[in-house]
Amino acid sequence: MNQSALSVLQNQFGYQSFRPGQAEVIDQVLQHQNTLAVMPTGGGKSLCYQIPALLSPGVTLVVSPLLSLMKDQVDALKQNGIPAAAINSTIPREEVNPLLRQAYEGRLKLLYVTPERLAMEYFQYQLSFLNVTMVAIDEAHCISQWGHDFRPAYRQLQAAIANLPTKPVTLALTATATPRVQADICQQLAIPTENAVVTSFTRDNISFKVVHPQDNGRRFLRDYLAAHQGEAGIIYANTRKRVESLTDYLSKAGFTVAAYHAGLDAAERARVQDDFLFDRVPVIVATNAFGMGIDKSNVRFVLHATSAQNLESYYQEAGRAGRDGLPSEAVMLYRASDIHQARWFIDQSNADEDYREVQYAKLQAVTAYANTPRCLQQEIVEYFGQTCPPCGHCSNCQDTRQLEDITATARDLIAVVKELHGRFGKRLVAQVATGSSDQRVLEVGGDQLPHYGSLKGTAQAKASGLVDYLVATGYLTLDGGQFPVVKVAPAGWQVLDGKQTVERRVEPTPSKKATQVLDETPDEAALFEVLRQVRRDLASEQGVPPFVVFSDRSLHEMARQKPQTPAAFLAISGVGQVKLKQYGQLMIDTIESYLAGKDGEDTPAE
Repeated sequence: MNQSALSVLQNQFGYQSFRPGQAEVIDQVLQHQNTLAVMPTGGGKSLCYQIPALLSPGVTLVVSPLLSLMKDQVDALKQNGIPAAAINSTIPREEVNPLLRQAYEGRLKLLYVTPERLAMEYFQYQLSFLNVTMVAIDEAHCISQWGHDFRPAYRQLQAAIANLPTKPVTLALTATATPRVQADICQQLAIPTENAVVTSFTRDNISFKVVHPQDNGRRFLRDYLAAHQGEAGIIYANTRKRVESLTDYLSKAGFTVAAYHAGLDAAERARVQDDFLFDRVPVIVATNAFGMGIDKSNVRFVLHATSAQNLESYYQEAGRAGRDGLPSEAVMLYRASDIHQARWFIDQSNADEDYREVQYAKLQAVTAYANTPRCLQQEIVEYFGQTCPPCGHCSNCQDTRQLEDITATARDLIAVVKELHGRFGKRLVAQVATGSSDQRVLEVGGDQLPHYGSLKGTAQAKASGLVDYLVATGYLTLDGGQFPVVKVAPAGWQVLDGKQTVERRVEPTPSKKATQVLDETPDEAALFEVLRQVRRDLASEQGVPPFVVFSDRSLHEMARQKPQTPAAFLAISGVGQVKLKQYGQLMIDTIESYLAGKDGEDTPAE
């Protein structure tokens, strides 16, 4: 391990040891080896380029796709006494040259830019005068058409880097990349495959949950927010219209929420984002336009009000919860109608057939995730090509709900698939089973089958959801991409022969347990709230989000350890020399004042 890097980690950033993969990435970069770092959201990717930047001469370019992320990162670096700046479309043209001058003179160590800016020939010319020693590319999965968030400007990055006369080292970073995407990133950015550092995709502090709402899911969301008052969270929906209607519904139900989507003007989006970052609005309802660049560490829950379209984006969005390492929760409300809508959009796209087949497979992976009875964390981690033991705290691992025997219903549905000879899709299977008189059912003779209408009285959506469950649990299989057909699996034949039963658990209800710091005493919780108010005041004075001053994790540790000397305060995770100097005495005085008040309460009256 590089001792200089460890010293910077401890003194500048206030952490005593590296997280998995960080030291290896930093060592490779300092040895001028192009490197790919794949680490989960909240896994400490930014330190992998910030520490080498401080240990290297010249300036480090950080390519980031979102302006909001740049602002948060620059604010956080300045809080730790590190000179950094961003050049993007929000920076007036007359300020660009002075910033480049600062970088030229060595007064800036990190310069954040968008991929589009770096692709500009004139900007490359301006950079040719700087000693650029490293280019760090955040959200590197955007370079791959096999990824979930392909961005064409990323394809031009390698050519731009090659044009820089200093021949800087390249560091690509991402939280969500399957083995295929990892290989594509390495190829595109001239990174030897042996230089890929891939840490575990597990997020031990996040409890994953899937809910299959019988209605539109609004009631669940309302009950969830009621159980999580005072916590920060994000609710994702797939359209602007749904974001607006859900925000209106939750506001009328008495919750402080705000809407965020690309249809709002830039000033309104900035205001909503600041309200969330500064803890003025605890919950944001948003499309996936929100959050990619949100570095807010104290998000306690992420709810997907509509089904995700792929596990990569779902895991990335869910990973915005619990970046501070404290207990958090990610919940997906799964509805087959959302998957149908996403499939329709793929059908209508102009993409080539190979690309569409990949997207269909991604949708099917979401359906499998939503219906599996096994550990949800395991399901996601295996999707990314790794293995892990059961997490012990997702909704499946913690499932104490009663098992419901659904063998009779399952047998009827499997029988319909058998009678259709495995030649039709899920929709037609559900229509035949529920006795639909749809024209297509009549055309294929579905109304003449022995099990036609065997689930009459069951909603078609519910029957379709049961098909998903039987596929996820191995009783049925899907074959094909764009128009997959349903077939009977070996376990399904066992059910038809009466040799196997099928069970399913009933729906869960919201609780706050998954987002609680379980070992915290009431006294520590009360001190945490006092410290949180002081942090809010400090952040307000400086015009930065509260989590930039101290993370919730640092505040919980202060409440537990109650440091009363500078040395003890410096031992708190996330407290370095700069923060000790800036805030140490005030926080120590606050803790001492709280303890004195407690002593006064404990003293009996005379």
